[in-house]
Amino acid sequence: MLNQDLATIRIKNLRLRTFIGIKEEEINNKQDVVINIKIQYLAEQATQSEDIHDALNYRTITKKVISLVENNRFSLLEKLTAEVLSIASQHEWVTFAEVEIDKPHALRFADSVSMSLSYNKK
Repeated sequence: MLNQDLATIRIKNLRLRTFIGIKEEEINNKQDVVINIKIQYLAEQATQSEDIHDALNYRTITKKVISLVENNRFSLLEKLTAEVLSIASQHEWVTFAEVEIDKPHALRFADSVSMSLSYNKK
């Protein structure tokens, strides 16, 4: 395997709305979240062809994340991050995945609070 065969996909600043938190106002009102996903996979087949079936489809991954986030409720940022990471890392070709989710305006004097989790196939 050549180094060029390790591909990195970055889904940057995916802005969605969901129910996230434990305070009454958070339970009753959707809030913005900003999701960043990094996925590394062995892309040897994709670098040698033009066939979409030889590549990891980031559109499919993104649609699954959107559905998860917009159609569920989460008390903890950790739980939301873990579930998005599960989607990002589920394909057998994935060797590494990292998800960071920001919750803007979660703290009074901060732009956001974020949580990140990673997956490393061993």
